[in-house]
Amino acid sequence: MKAATYYSPDNIQIKEIPKPRIKPDEILVEMKACGICGSDLMHWYLKNRAPLVLGHEPTGIVAKTGKKVKKFKKGERVFVHHHVACFECHYCAHGDYTLCEQFAKTNIHPGGLAEYLRVPAPNVQNDTLKIPDILSFEEATLIEPVACCLRAHTKFIIRLEDTVAIIGAGPSGIIHTILSKSFGAAKIIVSDPIDYRLKAAKRFGADLTVNPKSESLIEKIRESTDGRGADFVIVTAPKAEAATEGLNACRKGGTLCLFAPTAPGKYVNVSPWRLFFSEIQIVPSYSTSHIETRTALQLISTGKIKAKELITHRFPLSHISEAFKTAEKGECLKVVVLNE
Repeated sequence: MKAATYYSPDNIQIKEIPKPRIKPDEILVEMKACGICGSDLMHWYLKNRAPLVLGHEPTGIVAKTGKKVKKFKKGERVFVHHHVACFECHYCAHGDYTLCEQFAKTNIHPGGLAEYLRVPAPNVQNDTLKIPDILSFEEATLIEPVACCLRAHTKFIIRLEDTVAIIGAGPSGIIHTILSKSFGAAKIIVSDPIDYRLKAAKRFGADLTVNPKSESLIEKIRESTDGRGADFVIVTAPKAEAATEGLNACRKGGTLCLFAPTAPGKYVNVSPWRLFFSEIQIVPSYSTSHIETRTALQLISTGKIKAKELITHRFPLSHISEAFKTAEKGECLKVVVLNE
């Protein structure tokens, strides 16, 4: 079968590899669509694992089921979550499912950007979801990114008079814009250096957009909040400078949500004195769980999240290099790869 194999940012090849063999409690899924995530573009995160098959937002058709599988049958349309917790450890008992040791070990094989993928037993049992007929495979690729954003929003409560600032207007930033609006934010301010994405943010509900190459985000936020700063700042850009700016954009008592990691060895200088007397909270949010994927599926199926409008570019698997170059350039929102 064909699989998109990552060697380096400039070297992503379609390779012929063996079709995965499944165990009795696993399923084989024929990939129909798979989104490209921002983490697929973080080369510091990938280089030590290369070569590898990327993709963790796949949807497709069940091609084969193991003898012990009762939950699914051949031909059913599914979304597959690439990580699942054990539900038994100390972390799971506290609801910290993404910190469970099993979570990262339950990966799909070889990856979502392949013609076929093997789904491990825990994923089959706990976070492989049937896609309703009203939903296309393309739209269903948004389940995982929407779920990730939903999980972040469970960590703070937006009130009707609140101002939310979002740093980074890629797909995650736009989804955060949509969710912040739906949760009642009075004002949403979105920052991004790419005008294409700022226009998209406006279309999806941003009240004010800021291009940091020509304007000061901090000044614009203070002008809009009587000098206070934003109640919530969500940083979706994987840069230490973005986290620093997010911290400076928070009001006293505000919340900074770190929604993206920096490369190892990158640091933000934070004064404990300042944190203590300002009571700014820093809340990281990594990945998502079986809880949010189900909510995301419902929001997309009912049209509350218009997934189709978030998808701006589609490429066949054979054009994987072009798909990644488009996503890297940033003149886009969601890039989806199709197995045609």
